[in-house]
Amino acid sequence: MTQYFIRRILTIIPTLLAISLVIFAILDLSPSDPVGNLPLTIPPETREKIRAAMGADDPFFIKYTKWLGQFLINEPLNLIEKGTGITFPGSEDRLRIISWQTRSPIVDLIFERLPQTLWVVGTAYLVAIVLAVPLGILSAYKQYSIFDQIGTFLSIVGYSVPTFFTGLLFVVLFSVQLKWFPSVYNTTHVVTDFDSFVVQLRQIFMPVAVLTLAFTAQISRYTRSAMLENLNQDYVRTARSKGLNERTVVMRHALRNSLIPVVTLVALGIPAIFQGAIITEQIFRVNGLGQLLILAVQGGDLPTVQTLTFIFAVLIVIFNLIADFLYAFLDPRISYR
Repeated sequence: MTQYFIRRILTIIPTLLAISLVIFAILDLSPSDPVGNLPLTIPPETREKIRAAMGADDPFFIKYTKWLGQFLINEPLNLIEKGTGITFPGSEDRLRIISWQTRSPIVDLIFERLPQTLWVVGTAYLVAIVLAVPLGILSAYKQYSIFDQIGTFLSIVGYSVPTFFTGLLFVVLFSVQLKWFPSVYNTTHVVTDFDSFVVQLRQIFMPVAVLTLAFTAQISRYTRSAMLENLNQDYVRTARSKGLNERTVVMRHALRNSLIPVVTLVALGIPAIFQGAIITEQIFRVNGLGQLLILAVQGGDLPTVQTLTFIFAVLIVIFNLIADFLYAFLDPRISYR
């Protein structure tokens, strides 16, 4: 297992470098200009100085090296300094990639908005997993029953209806008509006591509910399909013939093998939740990573778009590795050498 882990890490490093190069190269070809959103009254010579100061006119590989340095050199050293109090030589001159739109370090912008995304999207994904797996198991075990038919119908609706429509429907119903929940997410709200925690729950209810509906529909369908396939296998019939009770047969034998494709879906879906929340964050004005990406695209902020896109790619690679190791835990027949 250790040797396999080391080999995978050694494979991931060149893979991420290749991905970063492709992302940076494709977006660098766009015609965006760091001074494009500045007032027209600024003279051309001043604009050229601003472009030079931001490194927009540097050669491609110099820009790529500086951009990549914020992941490999700049921020890791900053985190070590904060945790240990040790200052590395030259830290005051360390390069930080600046957003063209806000003129702030990009990594600082990401850390500022990450908690809002985790509050909303992370909560929705956890709730979806807790709901979807039991629903998928019961739907498969009670195939063609009323429960299965209702669950199938709701899953198809949740999977088919786009989140922007569901979000607007929730705003009209629960915010405008019933006035139960606020339609706008207050990103400045801080949880300090029980009352403020209740306020936080009220304002995250609708965005969490919208995302939970979509995530639950997808995960429950995969769980049901995997369970149906394994409930008809010979080893399940053998377990029943040995006299094991039905709960043990379903939960210990059928479910364990059924979770392998579900784990793949969940693990690879964790990075995708940040992308899937883009529309939802726009509807409910959640000041998270999704809204940051939208604003960066609209403003032609190439460094921010490149950084966020690469972070999503890194998360996909990492959670793919985690899913591979979970396979060995779920199925003893799988071994890595």
